[in-house]
Amino acid sequence: MVVAEQLSAMALELITGPARCGKSRWAEQRVARCASCVHYLATGPLLPDDPDWQERLRLHRLRRPADWICEDVGLALPAALDRLAAGDTALVDSLGTWVSAGLDLDGPDWLRHTERLLCSLRRCPGKVLLVSEQVGWGVVPPTAIGGLFRDRLGSLEDRITPHCQHVWLVVAGRALDLLPITDPVPPE
Repeated sequence: MVVAEQLSAMALELITGPARCGKSRWAEQRVARCASCVHYLATGPLLPDDPDWQERLRLHRLRRPADWICEDVGLALPAALDRLAAGDTALVDSLGTWVSAGLDLDGPDWLRHTERLLCSLRRCPGKVLLVSEQVGWGVVPPTAIGGLFRDRLGSLEDRITPHCQHVWLVVAGRALDLLPITDPVPPE
C-alpha cells in the first residue's frame, strides 16, 4: 500500500505484548522523557456500568502527569492525530481497542478506515507511540468476531511495524526492542 510506505520519515514507536504485561506503563515511561506537549489518546470505550473496566481506567488516570492532555477519542483516532501541533507527542492506548471499535465495518470500509489512520500517522508532525495488544499466540478464537479482531489487529501491526524507529515487545514486565535483534519477514 502506498500510504504505509510513506510513514518511515516520522518518529513512530510500537509497543506491543500480551494483556497486563506492562505495555502502557512502558509507553508512559518513554513519553515522560519527552519535553514536548503530551497527548494521551485513549481509544477504549468508557463502559460506565463495568466496575472492573472503571477500575482499570482509574489506575491509568492516576499514573498520568497532570500536564498531559488526555482525550477519549475512540474510533476518531485519525482526527485526533490530525489535530496535533508540530513537536507534540502522542501516546495512543491502544490499537486493539481502536480495532475493536471498528469490527462492525465491512472489509472495504475497514480498509478505508485503516488507510485514514496511516495517512494521519504520516502527516503527524510529532512523535507517536502506539500501544497494541498481541493476539493469536494461543488457540484459534472460537468465534468469527474473535478471528476478525485477531486478523485485523495483526495486519495493522504488520503494516505499521516496518516504519517504526522502535518496536517494543513487553512481556512479564520486561521490554525488548525487536528491531536491532530481528530481521523483517517478507511482505505478502
